[in-house]
Amino acid sequence: MPNSPAISLGARIKQARIGAGLSLRGLADKTGNYVSAQVIHKYELGKSTPGSDVLIRLGRALGVKSQYFLRPLEFAVDLADSAFRKRSTVSVKAQLALRSRVREYIERYLEVESFFPKGPSTRSMPAPHKFAATSLEEIEYHARTLRKQWRLGLDPIPQLIEVLEDCGARVFLADVEEDIDGLSSWANGSIPVIVVKREQPTDRLRFSIAHELGHLVLDVHDSLKVEKAANRFAAAFLVPMESAVQELGQSRNRLSLAELMALRQKYGLSVQGWILRARDLGIISASYAVSIIARLKASDHFAKELGAPLSPERSTRFDRLVMRAVEEDLASPARAAALLDIPLDVMLKRLSVEGAVEGSRH
Repeated sequence: MPNSPAISLGARIKQARIGAGLSLRGLADKTGNYVSAQVIHKYELGKSTPGSDVLIRLGRALGVKSQYFLRPLEFAVDLADSAFRKRSTVSVKAQLALRSRVREYIERYLEVESFFPKGPSTRSMPAPHKFAATSLEEIEYHARTLRKQWRLGLDPIPQLIEVLEDCGARVFLADVEEDIDGLSSWANGSIPVIVVKREQPTDRLRFSIAHELGHLVLDVHDSLKVEKAANRFAAAFLVPMESAVQELGQSRNRLSLAELMALRQKYGLSVQGWILRARDLGIISASYAVSIIARLKASDHFAKELGAPLSPERSTRFDRLVMRAVEEDLASPARAAALLDIPLDVMLKRLSVEGAVEGSRH
């Protein structure tokens, strides 16, 4: 009977292969047939254990570092059935590849977090499906409640990803060509995971992230449409009702596009998002919202966002934890490079710059 390291190693080989979108035969070909498809299959089943030379070949073929295969089993990630929002043209193979890449990223995240054990956070994510939502009004309330729990007040959120990661979520920006809009899941039953496509306008990306947050924290009643509920949560989380009323007033007959473009820059919600937000809150009539959106569509401004590009969404938390681990001698430069998924020479350049700056202070 194979020992547990072999089982763990085999699972990692399979995960990396699926993440690369390769069949057994395809992986064998990428190794130059240094190892056959049949032997790779035995590795994945835990019936055989590859030597270091084979791991190096497999790592090169799969685009991962050999340390990846040796990551401890304690950091293994299981993604629960996930809510993909996708176009019908997206293949099952592409979905599996994305899920595999997400698991690998979360495993690296868990490993670096293990260097810094901490107690329960007062800004943690609610347990799965904590908020029961039976009406759109309740969803507004839940969005305000979450903002209150996280001490966000009513202010705009400049960096949404940074806030979510500080509160326990893990956000993965996927470099994919397919039109996969989003994925949300509870990894290992307790880690909230959000996945969105990286290459999209910032306001659309922010809304997608907030939408997936809604999927994570809402238990939507059968009387509501799940996607509509998540959209309402996203808008309410990005722009609380009180903020919308403060910015637009209680009731309006018309909205200025220049005004909406300025609010887009302030809150990171699109012009179309602001129009729909004002409609949902009764600030403008439904008929006026239809008419102004129709004019935007007619002028080709509906698909292409109005106004200057917004600052990109990003989070530095993972990078900061890795660099802290190196600084505190908890991880070697080689291990840090593997965690960040960058070449060792790039990591060494980062450290040399920091060393030069530190030396100039003395």
